[in-house]
Amino acid sequence: MNLLDELERRGAIADVTDRAALDQLLSSGQQNIYIGFDPTADSLHVGSLLPALMLARFQRAGHRPIVLVGGATGMVGDPSGRSAERQLQTIESIRANVEGIKNQLARFFQFEGDAAAIAVNNYDWTHSVSYLGFLRDVGKHFTVNHMLAKESVRSRLEDREHGISYTEFSYMLLQAFDFLHLFDKHACRIQGGGSDQWGNITAGIELIRKKTGGQAFGITFPLLTTSSGEKFGKSAGNAIWLDANKTSPYQFYQYWINTDDRDVERFLKLFTFLGLDQVAEIMEHPHEQRVAQKLLAAEVTRLVHGDEALAQAEKASEVLFGGEVAGLTDKDLAEIFTDVPSFEIDLATPVKITDALVRAGAAKSKGEATRLLAGGGVYLNNRRVEAADAQIRREDRASETMLILRVGKKSYYLGRVST
Repeated sequence: MNLLDELERRGAIADVTDRAALDQLLSSGQQNIYIGFDPTADSLHVGSLLPALMLARFQRAGHRPIVLVGGATGMVGDPSGRSAERQLQTIESIRANVEGIKNQLARFFQFEGDAAAIAVNNYDWTHSVSYLGFLRDVGKHFTVNHMLAKESVRSRLEDREHGISYTEFSYMLLQAFDFLHLFDKHACRIQGGGSDQWGNITAGIELIRKKTGGQAFGITFPLLTTSSGEKFGKSAGNAIWLDANKTSPYQFYQYWINTDDRDVERFLKLFTFLGLDQVAEIMEHPHEQRVAQKLLAAEVTRLVHGDEALAQAEKASEVLFGGEVAGLTDKDLAEIFTDVPSFEIDLATPVKITDALVRAGAAKSKGEATRLLAGGGVYLNNRRVEAADAQIRREDRASETMLILRVGKKSYYLGRVST
């Protein structure tokens, strides 16, 4: 199976320009392919995983990835997929964002060896170009009619409320200029991107043809939504970031483990390096065992955050099913039990477990609390409490300032210990 065939079987291709010619080019020897990432924030989100993994798949097939961070295009803003104008960022924030996402992208590629990745910033070759020079060398090769025909522009023009500024209208020319530069300086003949980038990519192909007579290619991947119609990469309305300080490894792991049964096979193919035969075998397990979701969560969390963070996320997840609590921090427990009732408890002196159950709202009275204890259904930090007169002491905290009460299998209460 050649590379494009495999990408197609994984559902990772939306469109390709001149498929037969691109197949032939890829089989003729090592090729360079680039994908751009604009620094709209100081972190990438899971929506950036698909382009990053496409570059990584090309590298594993022996081709060289060029990772472009858009220090210049980020100053303008891509209108593709947007219903309104982007808020322009300051130079300082763009520079900070560039550094942040460069470090994240470095996790996905090898920067040594025969197919060593190249990292570039389009600000380096754009900032010194004069406006008049850009109009003469790039602008003259595009008609306004041609640009208006692009979906990213046309859809905005049809929106009378927002329209499109000349700044964003020019974005297509900047991206085309990037492709021409990389074609000239790095012999890059392939550009990848999301399906909303098709107009920008083909503009670059046309510019290369007109300026050099050379042939270049574009390949796009689909923009994802979940089977329930929700926007991929969002959880409770919030973006799932690759930065552990924005989305913790535990939250990241939970996002993937909660994947709908209807989506999990598709996501295993798109977001892991598991073989297609392996994916088919995994999908033979009964859905209720959620084997596919657990493997998906493990593979993607390891890829983004590493083995140590994965182990901690898995341990945290096990706590919800009665696993060991020791070793987790306040932050871990607050994330795990974000949706459970919490209560304050002062452990300056020991507190009877029956009083704690009433204070937590787990029992309406001390009598009910005593009956729960007698039935063996009360747990402190996931360890069964046997004695009816048991007390909670400061040394019984699960973390710095928290403890966990559980009644039965699933009724949790987060105790916040006064300091």
